[in-house]
Amino acid sequence: MWKFIVRRLIITFPQLVVLSVLVFLAAQFMPGDALTGSIGNPNITAEQLEQRREALGLNDPWYVRYGDWVSGVVQGDLGESYRFKMPVTELIGQRIVNSFWLSVVTLIFTYIIAVPLGILSGRYNDSLLDQSITGYTYVGFATPLFIFALVMLWIFGYQFGWFPTNGSVEPGLTPGTFDYVLSKLYHLILPGISMALIATVNTVQYLRSEIIDTKQRDFIITARAKGAPESRVYNRHILRNSLLPIAAFFGFEITGLIGGTIFVETIFSYPGMGQLFLESVTLRDFSTLVSVVLLFGVTAIGGALLSDIILSLVDPRIRIK
Repeated sequence: MWKFIVRRLIITFPQLVVLSVLVFLAAQFMPGDALTGSIGNPNITAEQLEQRREALGLNDPWYVRYGDWVSGVVQGDLGESYRFKMPVTELIGQRIVNSFWLSVVTLIFTYIIAVPLGILSGRYNDSLLDQSITGYTYVGFATPLFIFALVMLWIFGYQFGWFPTNGSVEPGLTPGTFDYVLSKLYHLILPGISMALIATVNTVQYLRSEIIDTKQRDFIITARAKGAPESRVYNRHILRNSLLPIAAFFGFEITGLIGGTIFVETIFSYPGMGQLFLESVTLRDFSTLVSVVLLFGVTAIGGALLSDIILSLVDPRIRIK
């Protein structure tokens, strides 16, 4: 098992190097730079702008800037945010906690909804209940997340007023108090459910297919032929074997959350990593943008690695010798 994990970690390292180069180059090829917004300002001359570019190293070749950036990353220094006027590490530290809890709440809602629906759909396949659940998944596949989140915000935020429409906590509360924690959770419910209702469709379909496939296997037919009660056949054999692969789906769920948070956090004005990503793009804050995208990439690669490890525990046959 440890050999498999070490092998996967070794494979992951060059992926991270290539990812960092691609992310850095993509940011450099974007039009403009961090000082583009200062052009046309009567208080700043063209000579002053050029001097500031030289001081910030914006005129250096890309490989020089990349080397400086990598050396800083290795030391835990992600640079300075040109727009927010603070270290990128500190800026990300403020936002990543919000995105983390949003992801946790979304995953909880996802499995609370998906697992029962997948079990019912697979057990009673081709029934009216199964057709209703399958219809829900088809609608979920066809509905863009940002459209669905906007509808949820409009209905439950503005029309009914059941949930807050922006922010991550009610202003004026003292951090660490019970009211503060309760307000944090309250602000997480609507964006978390909005993402979860779309994210469930993959897990529902996957679990349904696993249950239907397992019901047709030889050992299930043999158990029924021996006269085992249907409840025992289903709970001990069908359900247990069908739920195990779902564990491997956990890592890919984490990866899928990355794209979802970008839309949902922007729609709900939720101060997380997704909103910070869009802000850094529109403000051309390259040091922040590169760090955020790299962190997203590391999370995606880590999610895939986690899925491989879980799947190897579930099914030892796939381990690399």
